[in-house]
Amino acid sequence: MYRSHTCGELNSSHINTAVTLAGWVQKSRDKGFMNWVDLRDRYGITQLIFDESRSEKSVFEAAKTLGREFVIQVKGTVIEREAKNKNIPTGDIEILVSELTILNAAQLPPFTIEDETDGGEDIRMKYRYLDIRRNPVKNSLIFRHKVSMEVRNYLSKQGFCEIETPYLIKSTPEGARDFVVPSRMNEGQFYALPQSPQTFKQLLMVGGMDKYFQIVKCFRDEDLRADRQPEFTQIDCEMAFVEQEDILNVFEGLTRHLLKEIKGVEVDTFPRITYDYAMKTYGNDKPDIRFDMKFGELNAVAQHKDFPVFNSAELVVGIAVPGCASYSRKEIDALIDWIKRPQIGASGMVYVKYELDGSLKSSVDKFYDEADLKKWAEITNAKPGDLILILSGKADKTRTQLSALRMEVATRLGLRKPDEFAPLWVVDFPLLEWDEDSQRYHAMHHPFTSPKPEDMILIETEPGKVRANAYDMVLNGNEIGGGSIRIHDRDLQSRMFSLLGFSPEQAENQFGFLMNAFQFGAPPHGGLAFGLDRLVAILGGQETIRDFIAFPKNNSGRDVMIDAPSAIDDAQLNELHIKLNLK
Repeated sequence: MYRSHTCGELNSSHINTAVTLAGWVQKSRDKGFMNWVDLRDRYGITQLIFDESRSEKSVFEAAKTLGREFVIQVKGTVIEREAKNKNIPTGDIEILVSELTILNAAQLPPFTIEDETDGGEDIRMKYRYLDIRRNPVKNSLIFRHKVSMEVRNYLSKQGFCEIETPYLIKSTPEGARDFVVPSRMNEGQFYALPQSPQTFKQLLMVGGMDKYFQIVKCFRDEDLRADRQPEFTQIDCEMAFVEQEDILNVFEGLTRHLLKEIKGVEVDTFPRITYDYAMKTYGNDKPDIRFDMKFGELNAVAQHKDFPVFNSAELVVGIAVPGCASYSRKEIDALIDWIKRPQIGASGMVYVKYELDGSLKSSVDKFYDEADLKKWAEITNAKPGDLILILSGKADKTRTQLSALRMEVATRLGLRKPDEFAPLWVVDFPLLEWDEDSQRYHAMHHPFTSPKPEDMILIETEPGKVRANAYDMVLNGNEIGGGSIRIHDRDLQSRMFSLLGFSPEQAENQFGFLMNAFQFGAPPHGGLAFGLDRLVAILGGQETIRDFIAFPKNNSGRDVMIDAPSAIDDAQLNELHIKLNLK
């Protein structure tokens, strides 16, 4: 065998033991008569010693030829280390090598394989297989494995069955663009890669499986943001004969389990807030509640004065930033410059300093007296020592801008602590969104989401006011999961397709298989899907998901390591009956 032990398990209890190790050369230190080599594998590092006076001459000379990342096997004896290293588990011992075999020589790597590397992101993605040898990436992948196992353990104990669903499915027009796959055997026809297993998990409920889950790849051909991948992983779940409360309880339990088992954190409460409250209070539907800074709407106390900026605004709204009344003009100007960036798009900002002595000073003292500013402080829950920041304009746009400012200020103040976890549920989303361009409704979640039972009477007369029987789980300002109670009645599903602009023929062509299934006794059912990549990153205390994915794509959706996507040859195109129309 290539090794009797790993490079992370030997200690002083193994002294005088004959061992065989194998791994990569981390680095070597040649002192002429003595040569030390750090041998690394997935489990750790063990120091090897080659001694001119104690090692065979051939072994000693061979050790001098070793370079970084050579793959070697050594045999030797565990001895006590003179200069102990308390920073690693094997720091009390070293291996006096008696035999050395070079299993594979290596070129000098393009960056150092160490925790603090000199390689930039582009070069590390090109040589991702080398990057994985580094502890930060390796440990992130192991961490992901632990989270996945805890998910499987919890759901299995709750009676869920893990069931695979197809990757080659039918393309549907809703949601993001599909990745399509040509069928050689069916000329001119295409499969699609699933954006989610949505219809299949519903069909499993029709099939009587009762509780389904799957850790599954999903695919969306959409414009990429900095931390979005064209292929991503969901913890996909569905349950039959359930109401919303049943589902929320199960997945609160899963989240509590993960936080306790992975992070050692006990969570007492999962607040539940409505979509309307989230938008009004935090400016978005995935609020970070690790800190306060709730919105205070100031129209009633800030308008009808002589300040035209506020008077002409649909919304005047502010937040109280704790302890920042001492901000200098330079610091405040930096915030103003930040919100004026094109990504945020605000035209300006008003501020009020609530001094520790109780006085209030603002950038609009010309228009408002201290009594006015006192009312602003009350509405924003400001206290002496706080800084009130105020934006105004169109309601939706202004809330979005203030939400971004709230998060930026919290980041600068260190309030978004990665070792604190604040989950909550957002419920009662709108069922439909009106799109001005297409002049029709779109499903806010997807077309299979059931309306709230009490809003069903509005579906014919005021569909825009119907709330969805839907829910999102939010953790530390990130949506980590979402789901809904599904429609299980053919007539209601047909009505939903009609509201979304599908003709009966289109609905039948795209989703006839599901509608037909509903005729054979579909149970009430619902579910939820967690984004595994995002969940793992948050639990791991990181902002980016890439280091928790073994082989991620870049911001252009390319795998620069294998150079994909790439062209295919004419013979393949002809076999698939495809002709390219390149401009």
